[in-house]
Amino acid sequence: MSALNNTQIFTNGRLFHDGNTAADAQWQSSMVVRDGKIAFIGSDNAPEIKSFQQESGVEVKDLQGRHVLPSFIDAHMHLLMLGQSLHKVNLDGSKDLEEIRSRISKYAKENPHKERILCMGWMHSMTNGEAKASLLDDLDPRPIYVDSKDIHSVWCNSAALKEMGVQDMETPAGGIIERDEHGKVSGLLAEACVLLIVWPYLAEVLPMEDKIAALQAAVDAYHAVGCTSCVDMAMDENAWKAVLELRKAKGGSLPLRIAAHWCILPGDGEENRLRQVERAIELNRQFNNDTDPDLRVVGIKIICDGVIDACTAALAKPYTNNGHFEGPIWTPEMLDPVVKKAAGAGLQCALHAIGDQAVTTAVNVLEKHGRPGQRHRIEHLELTAPEDAKRLGQLGITASIQPVHSDPAILRAWPKLIGPERVKRAFAYSEFADHGAALAIGSDSPTAPYAPLPNLYVATTRKSARQPEAGDAPVNGNFRLELAQAVSAATSGAAWSCFAEKRIGSLEVGKMADFTVICTEWKGEELLNAKIEETWFEGRRVLR
Repeated sequence: MSALNNTQIFTNGRLFHDGNTAADAQWQSSMVVRDGKIAFIGSDNAPEIKSFQQESGVEVKDLQGRHVLPSFIDAHMHLLMLGQSLHKVNLDGSKDLEEIRSRISKYAKENPHKERILCMGWMHSMTNGEAKASLLDDLDPRPIYVDSKDIHSVWCNSAALKEMGVQDMETPAGGIIERDEHGKVSGLLAEACVLLIVWPYLAEVLPMEDKIAALQAAVDAYHAVGCTSCVDMAMDENAWKAVLELRKAKGGSLPLRIAAHWCILPGDGEENRLRQVERAIELNRQFNNDTDPDLRVVGIKIICDGVIDACTAALAKPYTNNGHFEGPIWTPEMLDPVVKKAAGAGLQCALHAIGDQAVTTAVNVLEKHGRPGQRHRIEHLELTAPEDAKRLGQLGITASIQPVHSDPAILRAWPKLIGPERVKRAFAYSEFADHGAALAIGSDSPTAPYAPLPNLYVATTRKSARQPEAGDAPVNGNFRLELAQAVSAATSGAAWSCFAEKRIGSLEVGKMADFTVICTEWKGEELLNAKIEETWFEGRRVLR
């Protein structure tokens, strides 16, 4: 950017200007950025362009016909965990236990000075549902922590279980500590145990400088994929303190806009849960759109159920493979006072609901306590009844979706788990939109890859971005989104979902100049070949 003039003119581009309907996008060819905001958008021949060009010291950039989109907003992610995951052993794509052991062993040998071995990307199906400490113990004497891909479970070796003191713990409400027939902990901690045991312990033992470095790595990773804003969906004291420390270290501002939902844990009773909501209210009064628009606490997050792959999602009917009926983590009686208090204080409620029973419960409680215009939201919505899909739009509930979770390569076990008929109701994205629900697209990173373009590929084709050559058939292609519709859900829809649409999310005069330059054809099928070439934050290029 010129030191003499803070005005830039971008010409000869294809600038995404309007994609709020399923119809194809509208395009402009030029944009002017001044003082970090968009000052003009229109055609190359517009008189305004000629007027700006006559100013001295103006920088003119030829986009050479490339596409320019508003920079992406990840509408559901976990920032500190994403940063930490970038330094973990990645088990994603492992075929079986043997490959998992090989990857961990290789990392252990290459990193002898690490105090712990942290891993990510494991799926229960890779190890036939087994997660025993004994399967890891001979690899290395150091503590080994293996996060499941959905971060609802952690598989530990004996050293990790010992350092956390799990053997003598009582199982917390909503949690699972697997034990053998003699009562000895066997290796798996799931659901509330991840939130209440594993995360707090690692937060305590990992130094602040490591957390700050992890957050910076996450920011850099987002810039590399065209993303400059995010909605953190499980903020807690540990991560919040690290974010504030990073901002302080960066001189008081971050090149990433963050809206956070405070994670509310099941706790040990209603009084405890309501105290957590009070903390979220307190932070919202300090960090909001008026006081701190780029670092806000906008609401609460509640994890109502588990996940289908581990048979912990709350379904209306038992699982097909084992006849198991899993109840919710949060019952309606637990949800009611918490949502009532949060909504009454003007906070947004984000309810994780994957199974159809959990979705019904979530819609019911938001209908009961939500007020018009509060923009409450339901996260994931992986299996929904048709009537609940309709109610989202009727009640003004945002459908917060992660198409990357609908990738056919990770759904191969679903017909066995829930039966082929129920699979037909999976990830009903276009149905939500057809009934009037606002869509916000996120990645759920680090449970899934964070890059927006492959995410949009899955949203628009329902084909696999993870294993495109594997030949998996699209899952429920009838629920796919149009490309303009999907891009809008990952930009303006995500901004709308967190009350940021007046500042970001679209290329409009007066909004912040957050945008990304992409080399691609405008086809969903081509998104796996698309390349992010530049990312701009507030008129500054943060990726070249």
